[in-house]
Amino acid sequence: MAFSVLHLLALYLIVQPFCVHAAQTANISLGLSLTASDNSLSWQSPSGEFAFGFRRIGDQDLFLLAIWYDKIPEKTLVWYANGDNPTPKGSKVELTKDGNFRLTGPRKEEIWPQPVISGVAYAAMLDSGNFVLADQNSALLWQSFKDPRDTILPTQVLEIGEKLSSRQTASNYSKGKFQLQFKPDGTLELYPIALPTEFEYDAYYKSNTSDAADKLNSGYQLVFNESGHINIVLRNGNIVTLTNKTVSPSRDYYYRATLDFDGLFTLYAYPKKGSGTSWSSLWSIPENICFAFDSTGEEGGGPCGYNSYCRLDANTRPICDCVPGFSALDPQYKLRGCKQDRMHSCELGDSKPQDVYVMHELPNTFWPSSSNFEVLQQLNEDDCRRSCLDDCNCVVATIRAGRCWKKKLPLSNGRQDWNEYGKALIKIPKSDAFENPASRDSNTEKKDQKTVILVGALLLGSSVFINFLLVAAIALLVFYTYRKTLRVITSTSSIMEANLRAFTYKELEEATDGFREELGRGAFGTVYKGVISSPSSTNYVAIKKLDKVAVVAQQGEKEFKTEVSAIAKTHHRNLVRLLGLCDEGANRLLVYEFMSNGTLASFLFGISRPDWNKRIQIALGIARGLMYLHDECSTQIIHCDIKPQNILLDDSFTARISDFGFRIGKASAKGYVAPEWFRNTPVTAKVDVYSYGVMLFEIICCRRCLEMERENEEEKILTDWVYDCYNQRRLNKMIGDDEEARNDMKRLERLVMVAIWCIQEDPSLRPTMKKVTQMLEGVIDISVPPSPSRSF
Repeated sequence: MAFSVLHLLALYLIVQPFCVHAAQTANISLGLSLTASDNSLSWQSPSGEFAFGFRRIGDQDLFLLAIWYDKIPEKTLVWYANGDNPTPKGSKVELTKDGNFRLTGPRKEEIWPQPVISGVAYAAMLDSGNFVLADQNSALLWQSFKDPRDTILPTQVLEIGEKLSSRQTASNYSKGKFQLQFKPDGTLELYPIALPTEFEYDAYYKSNTSDAADKLNSGYQLVFNESGHINIVLRNGNIVTLTNKTVSPSRDYYYRATLDFDGLFTLYAYPKKGSGTSWSSLWSIPENICFAFDSTGEEGGGPCGYNSYCRLDANTRPICDCVPGFSALDPQYKLRGCKQDRMHSCELGDSKPQDVYVMHELPNTFWPSSSNFEVLQQLNEDDCRRSCLDDCNCVVATIRAGRCWKKKLPLSNGRQDWNEYGKALIKIPKSDAFENPASRDSNTEKKDQKTVILVGALLLGSSVFINFLLVAAIALLVFYTYRKTLRVITSTSSIMEANLRAFTYKELEEATDGFREELGRGAFGTVYKGVISSPSSTNYVAIKKLDKVAVVAQQGEKEFKTEVSAIAKTHHRNLVRLLGLCDEGANRLLVYEFMSNGTLASFLFGISRPDWNKRIQIALGIARGLMYLHDECSTQIIHCDIKPQNILLDDSFTARISDFGFRIGKASAKGYVAPEWFRNTPVTAKVDVYSYGVMLFEIICCRRCLEMERENEEEKILTDWVYDCYNQRRLNKMIGDDEEARNDMKRLERLVMVAIWCIQEDPSLRPTMKKVTQMLEGVIDISVPPSPSRSF
């Protein structure tokens, strides 16, 4: 009896929204139709929140029959009929007088549905977002809620066997490679399919709602309730809530849950009133799709397809990149994977593999279970590199934990994993890996010189005197061109060796629109935002215009170029990359990659407290970057100015150290300065360790190292205050109401202890950045630190 009551209650929840709105609905009568055009009408729900009709696809002259949110500027689609077959202008959807509902093209060809729905007495667009077709007894013949595409709405239910299918891209509504389905065993699954078929690969997400021993403990419905929560209803009446976020009342927000084209099932919210201009993501599964394919095997290629790798952006959305030496199979649909630009050959003739191929490094990138044909134990990186280079079957080798995995194509389930030390080594033909613009320029100049000489020779027959003048002029022109070319080659040879691009001052002036948009100022220069275009792409860059007086006075031309070359040879995930420079007399400018999320200072000291785990990853990233500068460069680089303003954040909030490598009389800013700066003692890499420790305190507390005004607090120097909190066992005082940090007190204490070791007055007591990194990662234990001011 109880079981039947539960079913009746569930049926009531499903039907009740329709009953409530039925009386308010203006029914769509027989004989009405809509035509696809630029000013096409639509059938609206009583509240006007939803509309049914034709929507143009981008700037194409094609239309979808769709349902959308009509009161918001974005007109977000929540259902569409003909994603795989968009219709041209002039197509028509009609409810014929004889009760047939159909979508036809301009030539009256049937497009959707197949077969045509007949026996319809009326249609209605409901306030729930459900479009229904009913017979004369008001029984539903068809409803959009039971024929979903990629989206479900509040009050919508997915029954056993019903599924959502993703789009191919945000603007391509053809069926994509991901599906969500409620399986007969009561499990909600996300899985890829083998397009264009419906063959299902292994699931990359499963809800824990199946019980083979007792089916009453298994799920049978996915319910998106009116309050914005997504639940799985079990057969015994219990409810499993999937969404783990508190949502605002539905009277204030629109909600939708969409299986996005990148494979994430996401709950979105949009404010009905106020300043909101876009949908906000509240929750999604899986948490990390790049890692979710661990148990799915090699079939399907992973979230990004074969011969690619997956990484996450700042919002934990996947970004798919091709392996170097590969390009997208379909540039418009990057989830299809990548193809090799040039097939490798085992027939090299008299050439050696190292003459034909090079090994390109891709840090922390792995294909965990893909295409291994040989695993070599206790092999260092150089030996692994040589082994793959000499093996014609080897396309990629990954080195990790003393093991070398040699791989052949295709590569599946690739991802970047910054929690694992190691790298991928990709074999690339030398002709594809390197481009020598100097040789192209040289050839062009030679052609120009030949043209000049040829024109002169044709004119030599006019007179002896004119011939003499022409010969002299041509000789001078050739000599001048040669000298100019020689100067250019000499001045830029070291730059080209470092794989940097040489810019003219005029190019950078144009790139910055006359140095118009300033990003920031430093001790020896100003940074401007610029745009650098090439035939294949347009990229934002940060252009640092070095102060003429400071640079010219303290650095000679040779020293400047030597340091630029050294910086250009540094390659690490946690360093800002130098792309090029301009060196024209006193005009010296550096071109860096642009970091879209600004400085660590703006991230830490803004209005709201940033995410705890993100702060920890940033701290670890900075430590790894400094360890690279101190220990892993061919020449040790001491930064000397570590502070939040010199830590930049890329589009995925990865920490990138900037302003390293130039010795222009700089020392750390006030508050970050190591004590030895004020003494007659040598400056070593330990000055960076000290500055890092101060900054680690700032990352933990989200407070500046020097804050002179705080109500009801006497503490003015952050390092002193934090040590007192640690010494008095009052760590919770440091983090205030940061709930995430309060739930992670063990790691909080570890971070504080590391920071205290870093700020010891005696440099010999401070750990190296390598040891700091190991302590942060939990690889080595941390002893109790002494008071920083009692080191001597």
